[in-house]
Amino acid sequence: MLRSGGLSPTDPLSARRRGSARLAAALAGGLILLALLGRSSDPASKAVSSDGPLSLGAALALTGNANLYGQDQRMGIGLARQWFEAKPHPRRVDFQLEDGASDEPSAIAAFNLLIRRGVVALIGPTLSQQAFAADPIAQRQGVPVVAPSNTASGIPQIGSFISRVSAQSSVIAPLSLDEALRREPGTQRVAVFFAQDDAYSTAETSIFQKALAARGLKPVSVQRTQLADNDFQNPITAALQQRPQLIVISAQAVDGGNLIRQLRELGYRGQIVVGNGLNTPNIYPICQRWCDGVLIAQAYSPERNTPINRTFRRLFAEANQGRIPGQIAAQAWSAYQVVFEAIQRLQARGGFEGVSLGEARQRLMAELLAGEYDTPLGPIHFRPDGEVVQGRFYVAEVRMDDTGRSGRFTLVREQELQEAQP
Repeated sequence: MLRSGGLSPTDPLSARRRGSARLAAALAGGLILLALLGRSSDPASKAVSSDGPLSLGAALALTGNANLYGQDQRMGIGLARQWFEAKPHPRRVDFQLEDGASDEPSAIAAFNLLIRRGVVALIGPTLSQQAFAADPIAQRQGVPVVAPSNTASGIPQIGSFISRVSAQSSVIAPLSLDEALRREPGTQRVAVFFAQDDAYSTAETSIFQKALAARGLKPVSVQRTQLADNDFQNPITAALQQRPQLIVISAQAVDGGNLIRQLRELGYRGQIVVGNGLNTPNIYPICQRWCDGVLIAQAYSPERNTPINRTFRRLFAEANQGRIPGQIAAQAWSAYQVVFEAIQRLQARGGFEGVSLGEARQRLMAELLAGEYDTPLGPIHFRPDGEVVQGRFYVAEVRMDDTGRSGRFTLVREQELQEAQP
């Protein structure tokens, strides 16, 4: 018997409605369960232990064409850990290192892996181009990042959890140009080379070319290369036809080192100014005796006579058969130092008591930006947007020894700058 205005329990339409309702309820329950499981598996939601070690992660280029920087960074961080962990401190810090390789997907994978493991902060990645891809992941999950070697404009501005100890190229790159023009004030003809497939190189050449224009110099030749190039005969021939008196290079260590070597082999004898990508002693075996005389601006000088820098130099020499450290290793030491010291200050004030890892990360970021640090780079602190403030910079000239296989960055002059500006 049919009820008025109703459907029989056995009616097909009624059955479909009841089935749909049960399915919707099941899906809603499933979604709620997944959300709960997601929250419970998110390390950011878990409580920080009261006395266990905090985990600090780093994603560095240990393979690929940027591994020359990554090896220096691993050495710098390793020495900093050795030094600071040996001192009495209120909170232990574990360290996890992942290979961020030399491309964006590898850096992203390394960041994701370390964040899932519950690190309290990250150091890295090695290249600016990687940072533009990987840093937004850390920003979205509220994980502090300290960049040891990203110098392109706009890195800290990626987000409120991103900072760097590496002064941006716009601050220091023009210093080496000024030294070249001081030595040869009659210079009028400048050729520019840059790796067009690299974010750092394209940003830096813009800075160099803007600085040249400000000094009344328009390049007679601008040559675009690729990071993977190893034969530069065509762009060099095109540039040398314009009879340049000064050549300015924005490239990385391997391609830039080979470019310098081939410039000299093809007969160029004028001054060469290079950017931060060649700021590593690892270029010596690449360009060999042809490196001699190259000018470069630096954020670090091994000749800086302070207790922390003397310690860094001594530890580096002991671990590397007497070698002198370069800027990349010094910045990596400094990146570890600022995170380590911020953790210790926060721990001493009870800042990790009874909070989740997510809250601990937020507090650590605030503490990191508020601190002042005496590093091998000199005294540094941070602007509220995460940009490093460093007062003293240097211009160095490469001097190769008689073997042509080793050399050093010889200090030419120091310059005090008021504050790093974007």
